[in-house]
Amino acid sequence: MSRVHEEVGRTGPGRSTAVGPHAQPSFCVLVDSVQKGLVSDDNRNQEGSFVKVISNAKNTVQGFKRFHGRAFSDPFVEAEKSNLAYDIVQLPTGLTGIKVTYMEEERHFTTEQVTAMLLSKLKETAESVLKKPVVDCVVSVPCFYTDAERRSVMDATQIAGLNCLRLMNETTAVALAYGIYKQDLPALEEKPRNVVFVDMGHSAYQVSVCAFNRAKLKVLATAFDTTLGGRKFDEVLVNHFCEEFGKKYKLDIKSKIRALLRLSQECEKLKKLMSANASDLPLNIECFMNDVDVSGIMNRSKFLEMCDDLLARVEPPLRSVLEQAKLKKEDIYAVEIVGGATRIPAVKEKISKFFGKELSTTLNADEAVTRGCALQCAILSPAFKVKEIAITDVVPYPISLRWNSPAEEGSSDCEVFPKNHAAPFSKVLTFYRKEPFTLEAYYSSPQELPYPDPAIAQFSVQKVTPQSDGSSSKVKVKVRVNVHGIFSVSSASLVEVHKSEENEEPMETDQNAKEEEKMQVDQEEPHVEEQQQQTPAENKAESEEMETSQAGSKDKKMDQPPQAKKAKVKTSTVDLPIENQLLWQIDREMLNLYIENEGKMIMQDKLEKERNDAKNAVEEYVYEMRDKLSGEYEKFVSEDDRNSFTLKLEDTENWLYEDGEDQPKQVYVDKLAELKNLGQPIKIRFQESEERPKLFEELGKQIQQYMKVISSFKNKEDQYEHLDAADMGKVEKSTNEAVEWMNNKLNLQNKQSLTLDPVVKAREIEAKIKELTSFCSPIISKPKPKVEPPKEEQKNAEQNGPVDGQGDNPGPQAAEPGTDGAVPSDSDKKLPEMDID
Repeated sequence: MSRVHEEVGRTGPGRSTAVGPHAQPSFCVLVDSVQKGLVSDDNRNQEGSFVKVISNAKNTVQGFKRFHGRAFSDPFVEAEKSNLAYDIVQLPTGLTGIKVTYMEEERHFTTEQVTAMLLSKLKETAESVLKKPVVDCVVSVPCFYTDAERRSVMDATQIAGLNCLRLMNETTAVALAYGIYKQDLPALEEKPRNVVFVDMGHSAYQVSVCAFNRAKLKVLATAFDTTLGGRKFDEVLVNHFCEEFGKKYKLDIKSKIRALLRLSQECEKLKKLMSANASDLPLNIECFMNDVDVSGIMNRSKFLEMCDDLLARVEPPLRSVLEQAKLKKEDIYAVEIVGGATRIPAVKEKISKFFGKELSTTLNADEAVTRGCALQCAILSPAFKVKEIAITDVVPYPISLRWNSPAEEGSSDCEVFPKNHAAPFSKVLTFYRKEPFTLEAYYSSPQELPYPDPAIAQFSVQKVTPQSDGSSSKVKVKVRVNVHGIFSVSSASLVEVHKSEENEEPMETDQNAKEEEKMQVDQEEPHVEEQQQQTPAENKAESEEMETSQAGSKDKKMDQPPQAKKAKVKTSTVDLPIENQLLWQIDREMLNLYIENEGKMIMQDKLEKERNDAKNAVEEYVYEMRDKLSGEYEKFVSEDDRNSFTLKLEDTENWLYEDGEDQPKQVYVDKLAELKNLGQPIKIRFQESEERPKLFEELGKQIQQYMKVISSFKNKEDQYEHLDAADMGKVEKSTNEAVEWMNNKLNLQNKQSLTLDPVVKAREIEAKIKELTSFCSPIISKPKPKVEPPKEEQKNAEQNGPVDGQGDNPGPQAAEPGTDGAVPSDSDKKLPEMDID
């Protein structure tokens, strides 16, 4: 089993090359995490995944993206424990770790490391298809991910050796996949087209409403239910049948993880069948538990009754997203649904009934997110020429800053980014301070947060000093939500004011400075918002520099006092260091260690792949030779040799599944060489019998060709009369020798048994053909010598000059034959000779 398991084209151990990255027989990472451009990785609990889940339940990891950036004590993690086949543990950092057996020892991996394993596999797959290195990528995450979760995914990309160009919200990726191909979108100055995107996947439910104009996509609002998805509907069926089989067959299914996983698999199949069929459907599992066969019946109407509470959770996000965007149902142009769980008829009916219109299914329900990421990759890449489309995303939760305020003798706070604020976006805040200070960022609406801790980070602005006269210094702090949706204090600078002695005005008092501090923080936000609306900076994810310069120019304008007269003032800025204390952030030293460990495991994977390839080569040779010994190789091996070789093959097959299950690479190489010593002569005899007749036929054709030429030469045909008699005698001798050699070898070979090595081999016949051709062909293909005209004719031709006006230089003065034209002069006659000279 491999650390990263591909669901397509994989069979059990030893049956095929089922090797991915980190493939030491250890543990398996199912493809069920973030999505990456060009490669889809949403498994939706596909049937192929259950092969590994059931056969190696404790060591197969799936659904781990839910643990990104979450502490082990998180209530969400506590609730998930009962649904997991593998074990999770608390790491020294307090985060959630995953316990597996790797290299025959127990190991604890972080969620970032496991996700990096998946990304490494996707990277390898992309590189094998593209035939070139892959470094840059776009990764999608649920739109409800918090800062801690997003930073965790970013760390995973670094561990995998990838440069993440953008963390893209899944609903935004769907919107891009929808809008980039539309040719009938309204112009920029026209009213935008509003489209709602509903994505209900395996584990979460997300809704967004987007406004489309030509070459412009703006997300207006998002809403979500982080735990409503296809797996919740599966759980309803699982719980029902656990109760029914417990009463009917006296089985405690939840006590046996493999039985529970098999039931989950069958329940998912049953759910899909009910989506297409309203009649009673059976559920039958043979040898389910304790060698007991179980069976049950379910129909759609009964299933929907059991799911009433789940279906009731479909409408609230739809209603919420319209309220946030301040739109009516009539303002919605279309409702596009994606995700596997939107195929449930009752879910579609709920959505359609709410909006009062037919649902649109123009997008591929399973691949829409991945296609959106791929398109974003193409837009950001200089190697592709695609339609430019400006994307503006939103901040999912309101973000506030808190700081200690000398003016109020306590803490002050300010909401810098309200809910659904445009992103990416930068703002510059002004503070007046005499000493270093700390800004605490947090989510200001914890009741909306699907995360236990509203804190984001603390940012300490260092090296703040008072002005030379002891007054407070002006400090400009730039805060930003970047293209990944991550909040940060990106820079801080100290504005130093130098006033001239002449006409110097009094400095602001401490009290004035304190009052201005409050005013600057409060007034900064709407101005920056207005500035953003007036510029196209929001239209491009990489417009950070533009936004920064605009914010800076605005601040410069705000810094100008309203007085008509003022003293001469010179200002300079000094960049200030910022210390970050992020929630659940992996420190650089630990991150480098994870990167190093990932590299070591990748190297181990390569060694393991070579070992598995050697093992598979032995197994393939056993199957191939066993089939052919009773087939096309049958007449090329004696009865005794065939029996002994067949016995050897059977012993090798048994060894592969017993003592040879886990051997070093060299053992398999030696075992294959031992088998080939017996099998290769048989294979060679078969190949020789296939090639020999064709080569003898080719040699015979060459001999016939040369004998025909010899006969024509002897008959003195014009075509060959120029050839030398002695040379032709050599050709005849060589041809006769070839005939004698071929007849002799054919007679000997016909007498030889097919079970013995051939008298003459294909390479000998090829050598004979080459020898005969290289000797005879130059002689018989010798060209005829050129025939020169007699000397008398050449002399007359020179005296008479050009005939019929076809000389080298027939000028316009030359007289045509049969006319009274002028006779050329002597000098004219000499012109051709002069031209030749």
